Amino acid sequence: MTDVTIEIRNKTHHGAQTPTIENFSLSLGAGEFVCLVGQSGCGKTTLLNSIAGLDANYVGNIRLSNTTQSPKIGYVFQQPCLLPWRTVRENIELAFASHTDYQNAHVESLLDFMQLTAYAEAYPKQLSEGMRRRVSIIRAFAINPNLLLLDEPFVSLDAPMAREVRLLLENLWHERPHTILFVTHDLREAIALADKLVFLTSRPMRVLREIRVNIARNLRQDTQQIEDFRSKLIENHPELHELI
Repeated sequence: MTDVTIEIRNKTHHGAQTPTIENFSLSLGAGEFVCLVGQSGCGKTTLLNSIAGLDANYVGNIRLSNTTQSPKIGYVFQQPCLLPWRTVRENIELAFASHTDYQNAHVESLLDFMQLTAYAEAYPKQLSEGMRRRVSIIRAFAINPNLLLLDEPFVSLDAPMAREVRLLLENLWHERPHTILFVTHDLREAIALADKLVFLTSRPMRVLREIRVNIARNLRQDTQQIEDFRSKLIENHPELHELI
């Protein structure tokens, strides 16, 4: 597992008058599950793209400890991004740099864990939206990443389906611990998942406050525990009210 340090002094999109991200600083401990919470459009996806190496046009430094010069980063996007002409298994194989990196037993165990073994040879159009989301999670986990990024992966799911897939993700994380940075607009979801909540300002985005979630993991499915924590959070930190 990997410690992560993110320092972005300035990230300005081409042609923009003001930075999207400025004086941003965040550390993640090895195996920590951290949730980013901020208003829509504040720059959360831009941050993840910078961390993933998809956008290197920023001033700053992102460091992953205990890795080679090319750390492995798994990314679950807002949309599943599955190729419609490839099967579930073939879409997962796309995550591997070469065929020799592919570990069949590892992928089979992930398919089983996410209840998709029977659909390994199915095409995306034959799957429900929740199943497509699970495939994208498997693809990110399959490479054993040093860091796993998830950008509102359940945003288009109805509440029952979102809870089901969220629980599968959490169980998978317990089974195979990874350092995770998870973006969500849903504070209750963040409380249910996170070791640490990171609240973000509007543009230019920076860290407004970090708050640890002190609810025992075995109580995270108790909606009253989540609601009590949320209510106390708003009471103790009124500056966060407009974000949540």
